[in-house]
Amino acid sequence: MEKKDAENYILAGKITKKTVEKAKKAIKPGQKLLEIALSIEKNIETLGEGKAKLAFPVNLSINENAAHFTPASDCKDILKESDVLKVDLGGHIDGFICDTAFTLNFDNKHSKMIEAAELALEEGLKIAADKAELGKIGEAIENTITSKGFKSIQNLSGHGLGQYEQHSSPSIPNIATSNPSQLEEGHAYAIEPFATDGEGYVREGSQSEIFSLDKPKPVRNMHARKLLEVIASEYGELPFALRWVEAKLKMPEFQQKIALRELMRANCIRAYPVLHEEPGKTVAQAEKSFILFDGKTTVLC
Repeated sequence: MEKKDAENYILAGKITKKTVEKAKKAIKPGQKLLEIALSIEKNIETLGEGKAKLAFPVNLSINENAAHFTPASDCKDILKESDVLKVDLGGHIDGFICDTAFTLNFDNKHSKMIEAAELALEEGLKIAADKAELGKIGEAIENTITSKGFKSIQNLSGHGLGQYEQHSSPSIPNIATSNPSQLEEGHAYAIEPFATDGEGYVREGSQSEIFSLDKPKPVRNMHARKLLEVIASEYGELPFALRWVEAKLKMPEFQQKIALRELMRANCIRAYPVLHEEPGKTVAQAEKSFILFDGKTTVLC
C-alpha cells in the first residue's frame, strides 16, 4: 500500500463516518426504507464533496434478514419500532473502500443482541491490531457473542478490502477455526460480526436487488447490451442496485427485465440474494474497516 492509497482509505473512512453519524440521527420508525436508503446514499456523495462514490448499495436488512437487502424503486416497506434494522454502507475514493455497519432497534427489545455484536467487533479489532491469526480473531468474536447468550453466524465473515473490490481475501471468520494465517501490513480489512438468536447459519432467499459485473461478453439482445454498457462504465466490478440502473437507462420495465435475464443467463452479472436466518429469528450486525499501514492500525470508521 502506497501512502496515497492509505490517505484515500482514511478519507473514505471520514466521509463514511459522517454519513453514519447523520443516519443514526435521521432514521426513525415510520420512514419508508427506500427514503432511508436514498438519503444515506446521497449523503455519502454530498458529504464527500464530490470526492467519494458509493462502494455498494446501502443494505437495510431487517429482523431475520442478515444482509443484501436494498429496497427496490417501488418498495413501500416502512420501518417499524420493533424492527431490528442492519444498516450496511460504504464509500470509496478512487476504489479505496470503507465498509461499515450498525444495527438499530427502537423498542430496545433486542439491545443485548446488538451489544453482543458491537462487543464482538471491539474484541476482534483489538486482537487484529496485533496481527493475530485469523482463527483467533474468529474465536474472540464467537466467544464474545456466545458469552452474551447468542450465536455467531458461522457462514458470514469479515474480509479484505482491495481497490475496487469490496470483498477480497482473506475471509475473516466469525467463529473459532484453526486457520493460522495472519493479517498483513499494507492491507485493508473489515471485521463484521453477526449475532443471532437463531441457529447461526444463513441461507439465500429468492429476492435479489443487488448485482455486480462478473464476466462481460457479447450478448445478442440490444437492451442487454445497453444495460451491460451502463454497468461496466458506471460501476465496474463494484455492486450496484437495480434502481440505480433503472434511473440511468430510462428503459421500459419489461425491457429491463428481459435485459437483466439475458445478462444473468450469459453469466455476465451475478446476483446477491438476500441472506436470512430462520423465520421469526433476529440478527444484529456490527462492522468497521481498518488498515495496517506504517506500523500501526488505523480504524477507518
